[in-house]
Amino acid sequence: MNVLALMTQSDAVTGLVAALLLLMSVASWVVIVWKAWLLKRAVGDVARSTAVFWQSASVDEAQPKVAAFDREALVLPLIAATRLQAGGTLASAGDRSQRLTRVLRDALHAVLHKLQYGQVLLATVGSTAPFVGLLGTVWGIYHALTGIAAAGQITIDKVSGPVGEALIMTAAGLAVAIPAVLAYNIFGRNIGRIEADLEGFAYDLRELLAAASPGGKAAERSKESADAGARVL
Repeated sequence: MNVLALMTQSDAVTGLVAALLLLMSVASWVVIVWKAWLLKRAVGDVARSTAVFWQSASVDEAQPKVAAFDREALVLPLIAATRLQAGGTLASAGDRSQRLTRVLRDALHAVLHKLQYGQVLLATVGSTAPFVGLLGTVWGIYHALTGIAAAGQITIDKVSGPVGEALIMTAAGLAVAIPAVLAYNIFGRNIGRIEADLEGFAYDLRELLAAASPGGKAAERSKESADAGARVL
C-alpha cells in the first residue's frame, strides 16, 4: 500500500493531521528560502556599508554611498535616525549624546525585528510538528486496536493499514520538524553575527556624532585645554 492510497483511504482525523503537517511544511520552507536569501545578502551588505561609511569624509557624503550597498536597509535606518529633530518634546530632552542613544536604540530594534521575522514560525513548527505527527500515530494505533477488537482475532489486513498510517504520520512529523529546527539554529547564529556588527556600528556612530557636537567631548577637551593654558599664563 503506497502513501497516496493510505491518505485517500484514511479517515477525517488522519486527513486533518496530514493537511496540517503539509501546511506547516510549506510555511516553514517558504520562510527558510526567504530568510536564507535575506541573510546571505545582509551579511555582505552590512560589512560593505559600514566600510564605505567610515571611508567617507562626512555623514552627508556617506549616506548616498551606503544606500548603494545597503540593499536590505539595515544600516541606513541607523544613519537616518541621527538626524535629530528639534522641538520641545521629551524625545528631544537631554544632551545630544542621550538623544542619539534613544534614536539609535529604536532604529536598531526595528532593524533587528526585520531580521528576526519568521524565527518564531520556525521555532513553533520545529517544536510542535513531532507532536502533530504523534497524534496521527496514536490515532493509527487506535484504529489497529479497534479493528482487532471488532474482528476478534489478529489479522494482517486489520493491522497493516492503521499501523502504516501511524508510521507515516511519525515520519512526516519528523520530516517537517527537522528542517525547521536546523534552519532556526543556523539563522539564529547569522542574525547574532549581524546584530553584533550593527550594535558596534551604532555605538561608534553615537560616539562620533556626540563628540563632534558643540557640547560634546571634543568641545569639553578644548575648553579644558584653554583653561589650563590660562592658568599657566
